[in-house]
Amino acid sequence: MKKKILFVITKSNFGGAQKYVYDIARSLPAEKFEALVTVGGTGSLVQKLKEQKIRVIPTSSLSRDINTKSDLTAFFELLKIFRNEKPDVVHLNSAKAGGVGALAARIAGVPKIIFTAHGWAFNEERPCYQRMVIKFFSWLTVFLSHKTIAVSDAIKHDTSLWPFVQNKVVVIKNGIVSPDFYYREDARKILLSKNTLPFPADAQIIGTIAELHKSKGLEYAIDAFAKIASTNPSLYYVIIGEGSERTNLEKVIKNNNLVGRVILAGFVEDAARLLPAFDIFVLPSVTEALGFVLLEAGLAKLPVVATRVGGIPEIIDDHTTGLLVDSRNPDALAEAIDTILMDESKARTFSNNLFNKTVAEFSLSRVVSETISLYMGK
Repeated sequence: MKKKILFVITKSNFGGAQKYVYDIARSLPAEKFEALVTVGGTGSLVQKLKEQKIRVIPTSSLSRDINTKSDLTAFFELLKIFRNEKPDVVHLNSAKAGGVGALAARIAGVPKIIFTAHGWAFNEERPCYQRMVIKFFSWLTVFLSHKTIAVSDAIKHDTSLWPFVQNKVVVIKNGIVSPDFYYREDARKILLSKNTLPFPADAQIIGTIAELHKSKGLEYAIDAFAKIASTNPSLYYVIIGEGSERTNLEKVIKNNNLVGRVILAGFVEDAARLLPAFDIFVLPSVTEALGFVLLEAGLAKLPVVATRVGGIPEIIDDHTTGLLVDSRNPDALAEAIDTILMDESKARTFSNNLFNKTVAEFSLSRVVSETISLYMGK
């Protein structure tokens, strides 16, 4: 008899956590597993799952923000789904789905509850009391789950002092299948269509793909770009992604007199396919669980500058597969970007090394195999 695996995730956009759910759900052997997904919203994830003929159960009450009324509604909604579907495994993803879903799954008597920690919300810039409350509920989620998958050593390290859960947390680092990259010329044409000011033919482009969120540290990257823009007139910075920080970032761009040089390209479907348009990839995060987009940049053979936070150093070995700098440090970011711009040989070495590391250590097949072992109780 097939094992029924019910994935639960809060949002239906197509960020790192959603790619994780999509990749595992579609990669489970069909003769052994039935995969279905419960998700809030009607974003890209839903359509992609349906294209793979994976059943989707929509929930109206799952949302990222804390709201007592909607959280209580989500709890009862998930409890009903678990009782109706009777899954062998509930695989929870994201903080909200994890916290509400773990309790509902316990009450519903689900035999195995797996929670994947894609990052801890208590590491984000929030008031101290909020971080304390979030940390408690994060611990409770891990406590209620049978196993918690940490997507990086850094994520597991954050739980090292938590009581009663040390034997519950295992590290399974993210894996990836290469995106169907556009050719460089085609990728640049698509970027041009997003920007009313065309790039010159000889443009060098720094790129970032990220949600416009405070945790991504994008204002520091814009400030860094301002420090090198005047001496590199053919250099542009393109940020692909959308989010709550757009208005603030537009102000940062204007205050630095970088309108037309720094472009907020907005949301782009399957944005990773555009990576070949860039000459350098920058990830200036303030907090980051692992940095799935760095694996995509690695497969695109881009030189990378990133911050030394969270699980990023597990992908980027400083001065070997890229350059690492401290977060919130525009001067250091600018210097690292300039180093790569000035040394093509070094840039090529970094990009080749990152490509080889990504292929060798971050395969999706490894992730699926290790995750199936948890489903089977091994």
